[in-house]
Amino acid sequence: MPAQTLRIVLGDQLTIGLPLLAQGDPARDVVLMAEVADETAYVPHHKKKIIFILSAMRAFARALEEAGWQVEYVKLDDPGNTGSFTGEVRRAIARHRPKRIVTMEASEHRVLAMQRGWEAQTSVPVTILPDPRFLCTKEAFARWAEGRKSLRMEYFYREMRRKTGLLMEGGDPAGGQWNFDAENRKGPPGALMMPTPYRAEPDAQTRAVIAMVKARFAANFGDAEPFWFPVTQGGAQEAAAHFLREALPQFGDYQDAMVRAHKFLFHSVLSPLINVGLLDPLALCRAAEAEWQAGRAPLNAVEGFIRQIIGWREYVRGIYWWQGPDYMRMNALGAARRLPSMYWTGRTRMACMAAAIGQTRTDAYAHHIQRLMVTGNFALLAGIDPHELHEWYLAVYADAFEWVEAPNTIGMSQFADGGLLASKPYAASGAYIGRMSDYCGSCRYKVAEKAGPDACPFNAMYWDFLLRHRERFEGNPRMAQMYRTYDKIKPGTRAAMADRAQTFLRLIDEHGTDDV
Repeated sequence: MPAQTLRIVLGDQLTIGLPLLAQGDPARDVVLMAEVADETAYVPHHKKKIIFILSAMRAFARALEEAGWQVEYVKLDDPGNTGSFTGEVRRAIARHRPKRIVTMEASEHRVLAMQRGWEAQTSVPVTILPDPRFLCTKEAFARWAEGRKSLRMEYFYREMRRKTGLLMEGGDPAGGQWNFDAENRKGPPGALMMPTPYRAEPDAQTRAVIAMVKARFAANFGDAEPFWFPVTQGGAQEAAAHFLREALPQFGDYQDAMVRAHKFLFHSVLSPLINVGLLDPLALCRAAEAEWQAGRAPLNAVEGFIRQIIGWREYVRGIYWWQGPDYMRMNALGAARRLPSMYWTGRTRMACMAAAIGQTRTDAYAHHIQRLMVTGNFALLAGIDPHELHEWYLAVYADAFEWVEAPNTIGMSQFADGGLLASKPYAASGAYIGRMSDYCGSCRYKVAEKAGPDACPFNAMYWDFLLRHRERFEGNPRMAQMYRTYDKIKPGTRAAMADRAQTFLRLIDEHGTDDV
């Protein structure tokens, strides 16, 4: 019998309670889920990222079947798989002859464009439902953004706090202030005991995906094993509970720190689970708030965690849709250097870069300061093409979907949007890394030296970046002091720093690394 409705679930829509499913009839509808080559190859994704998404999809399909749904699930290596969403929709229509198609809007421009073309291409009516998993709709964000001289996230965040009531005492913020970020900038925590993130044991289905990915994507970046991400809603809930209990109390103080031997510190590593739909972000925030209310976690930690979700996550998603597909090609600073090969190989004598890229290769993970102030800072100072960097971040991190990754890279990290998102570039010398990490003590380079072959490359490149863009940034109130500082440096020292920067960048251009 023909299906009443073909309900299409994408790989980052793994939430049982979505209207896409809640409005359906398991007895009469068919759910289509498809692993397609187009999605595994539009950038060379980390092996663990592919394993995570495909395993989570298969686990979700199994959960739907157990709930009574008829699921048409197409595996990547199934005979006849067309390799594209549209091709699989056509095949499902031929098999099930549905009266209509219902899907939920994709999280990325290119996939939404496909969805919008399905009705014309198949002659089957298509309904595209909005995604209810965000607090701020695309339309509401556009209304908030239009006409504003400044798009500071802080103002948007306060509206989200008022809307949700999170950490509010009547009309006022808990603790008398909206933001406790000033308390969350401690350096390495020394001998403090640190937890490890929750680790799930792969089941037989996940082990089958691991074997397939190791065979089919052998040349892709990253290690396939050990694989420990949860891939079910139950596992995601256990991971969240583990973070709230073991790490949240110290999360705020040390969220910007970097430690070689403790790459996760007190971070949750929950963003991959949130971004594919296995965790409800608002429910997670309410659970964190409850930890503060119960006296088990301090306000600065809970506020910092909640701000990342209802503030920053919602904000960058709004920027992504408001700006449109051309945002990914912005390049306000005219950066044109090719992405050095060391981003893929991890071969470098810079201890901070080696650590950040190394754990990215191992775990498909690095925390936000490693991304922003190490690999992102290096790319900014070196003048690397922001689109190439964008595609690298999109490929290598398990939580990287274009809607969240692109504004973080193009806007915050690389200032390629010309200041739409950030009021100044996040440029820093080696002193910042020395203060916030334990990397520099074991580095080949000396963080205190500004010039010469032993000097930290970040130091000379920092001043080189400021000089290249002096006309643009000298009048920025947040940067003027740095230009005044530079002007007080002795001419001979300036010349030596300039030579160090150019010598180092030539080395990178010629070899893709400084490790030669």
